[in-house]
Amino acid sequence: MSALKERITADMKTAMREKDKERLTTIRMLTAAMKQREVDERIELTDDDVIAIVEKLVKQRREAEAQYRDGDRNDLADQEAAEAAMLAEYLPEQLGDEELAALIDEAMASTGAESMRDMGKVMGYLKPKVAGRADMSALSGQIKAKLSG
Repeated sequence: MSALKERITADMKTAMREKDKERLTTIRMLTAAMKQREVDERIELTDDDVIAIVEKLVKQRREAEAQYRDGDRNDLADQEAAEAAMLAEYLPEQLGDEELAALIDEAMASTGAESMRDMGKVMGYLKPKVAGRADMSALSGQIKAKLSG
C-alpha cells in the first residue's frame, strides 16, 4: 500500500473518532474514487496515481465552487471550497511563481520553443516535473503569455 493511501486511511479513522462529519465525508469520497480506479483498472495505486485522483477531485470542487458563486449560492460554494482545501492537503507542496517561471524558461530552452505551435512540447516537458505541484491551467496560461510575448 502506498504511503499516501495509508495516510488517507489513518485520517479517515481519526475523522471517525473525532466525529468530524465534513472531513469524513470528503475522505470517503476520495477513498471511493481510489477504489473505483483500482477495481476498473485492476491495479494497486501508487502515490502518483493517488495524487492524480486528488488533483482531479480538487479541480472538480473548484469548478463547482465557481459555478455556485456565479449562481449566488454561497452556501454551496463554501462547502465546495472547504472540500477542495481538505483534499489539497494530500497534494505535494505547490511550486511558487518564481519556481514555475524558471521551469517554464528551462522547458522553452530545452525544447527550442519559440511560438504557440510549440505549446505542446513545453507542456509535455513540464507535466511530469510539476504534476501535483502546480495548477495546470494556470501554468498553461503562463506558457501562452511567454510564447506569444
